[in-house]
Amino acid sequence: MKQIKFGLVGCGRIANRHAEHIKHFGQLQAVCDVDSEKAEGLAKQYGVKAYSNIDDLLAAEKEIDVISICTPNGLHAEHSIKALKAGFHVLCEKPMAINVHDCGEMIKAAESANKRLFAIKQNRFNPPIAALKKAIEQGVFGKLYSIQLNCFWNRNEDYYANSWKGTKDLDGGTLYTQFSHFIDLLYWLIGDVKRAHAIMRNFSHQGIIEFEDAGVVALEFHNGVIGTVNYTVNSYQKNMEGSLTIFGEKGTVKIGGQYLNELEYQNIEGFEFKDLPKGNTANNYGQYQGSMSNHDKVYENLVDVLTNQATISTNAYEGLKTVEIIDKIYTAAGQN
Repeated sequence: MKQIKFGLVGCGRIANRHAEHIKHFGQLQAVCDVDSEKAEGLAKQYGVKAYSNIDDLLAAEKEIDVISICTPNGLHAEHSIKALKAGFHVLCEKPMAINVHDCGEMIKAAESANKRLFAIKQNRFNPPIAALKKAIEQGVFGKLYSIQLNCFWNRNEDYYANSWKGTKDLDGGTLYTQFSHFIDLLYWLIGDVKRAHAIMRNFSHQGIIEFEDAGVVALEFHNGVIGTVNYTVNSYQKNMEGSLTIFGEKGTVKIGGQYLNELEYQNIEGFEFKDLPKGNTANNYGQYQGSMSNHDKVYENLVDVLTNQATISTNAYEGLKTVEIIDKIYTAAGQN
C-alpha cells in the first residue's frame, strides 16, 4: 500500500499532536512555520526539512500528498487554498475558517483542483457520541424535541499571553477556537439551524481578548427541534463540563464529563446504551486541556480515503456548516 506523505504548516502546540499521528499513519516530509525556531525544532525532532515560508515548501516538496494546516484560525483559508491550488490534498484544523465566505472559497479551490479537503471534527469519534449518532439514525428516540449543549471551560490570562489567541482577526471568537467541535455536533446529530438568538459578554477577560468569554444561545433547527448552548471560559481554575442532553419522544440521554466522553444519564424506551468502549484522553497542553484527542481516528480515516476510497468522516461541506451556525450565533448577538 502506498505510504501517504505529509507536510505540516504551523508548528504550534497542536502540531506536535499531528506530527505524532502522521508518524503512525504515513510519513512526515517537511514542516513550516514563520517562526523558524519552532519549525527547526519540530523538524529536528522528526528528521525532516524545515521551511519558514509556505510558498517555498509547496514549490519544493512535490512528493508530498497532503498538507496539514495547523496555523492560526484566521490563516486556515489562505494556507489551505494555496496548498490546494499547488496540487496537494489538505487536512485543515478546526475551525475550517472564521467566516462563511472563506469556507466557500476553500471548497471551490478543492473542487477546481480535484483535491480532497478534510476538516477535523474529532468529537464525532468519542464512543458515547458515535453511539448516540447511530441511535438517532435508527429512530431510537422517536421524534426529537430539544437539545442542550453546555461548555464550561477555563481559559486564563496565561493561555492568551503572547499569542494570536484572543484576537478577532486570527482567533475569531470563543465559539471558533474552544467550542467549534461542540457546535459541529449540533449539526451532525440534529441538523441545520434556522434561527439563533444570543447574548454574549466579556466578564473577566477585558483587555485580554477582543470578544466574548461567555454566552447563552437559543436555537431553532429547520426540522423543528429547539436547542440551547450555554458556554463560558470562566469556569473557576479548571475545565468543568462539556455536555449534551437530548430530549425525545421515547427517551432522554445526557453525555457529559469534561469533554463529552461519559454517558451520564439515559432513560429510553426499550433501549439501553451499554458496553461503550473507552475513549482517548483529552489533549493536554500543560496548564489547560483541550477536546478529546481523536486525531488518530482523523488520520486513520484520511489514509483510508486516499488509499482505499473509504468514506470521508468529515467533509468540507460539514466544516462550512459549523462555521455557518457560529456565524448565525454571532450575528444574532450583534458581534458581526
